[in-house]
Amino acid sequence: MNELDVVGVRVEMPSNQPIVLLREVGGDRYLPIWIGPGEATAIAFAQQGMTPARPLTHDLFKDVLEAVGQELTAVRITDLREGVFYAELVFASGVEVSARPSDAIALALRTGTPIYGSDGVLDDAGIAIPDEQEDEVEKFREFLDQISPEDFGTSSQ
Repeated sequence: MNELDVVGVRVEMPSNQPIVLLREVGGDRYLPIWIGPGEATAIAFAQQGMTPARPLTHDLFKDVLEAVGQELTAVRITDLREGVFYAELVFASGVEVSARPSDAIALALRTGTPIYGSDGVLDDAGIAIPDEQEDEVEKFREFLDQISPEDFGTSSQ
């Protein structure tokens, strides 16, 4: 397993499909995962430190975990089958729960939990971006700084 950082969320044109972009810590691979607009909003809110007037599902799940004394210790992106990514939530108790990567990432950002990608997923779907292309990645990061959750066309109710 390789630790991943969340670079951010963007909308791919012309399909208007949101993507969450993860970066391999200590490596040069990036992992793009196509996600839904609701999850894009949830991830963008968490990255920007925004707290909606009413809790989103991921905020509620975080609060429930705290209320029942369960600690989320890792999020693992474990598999890619027929174009669909799979993830697991790993709890301190040893329990592992299957999850969509977008939901798992949104929860990880809220709880400060590390995110990992399997070697197989990164080998199959990771995109290597050498250091000389870091300028393009920096432009992407600047774009992410300019985007807001409202750009995804969903409400925060």
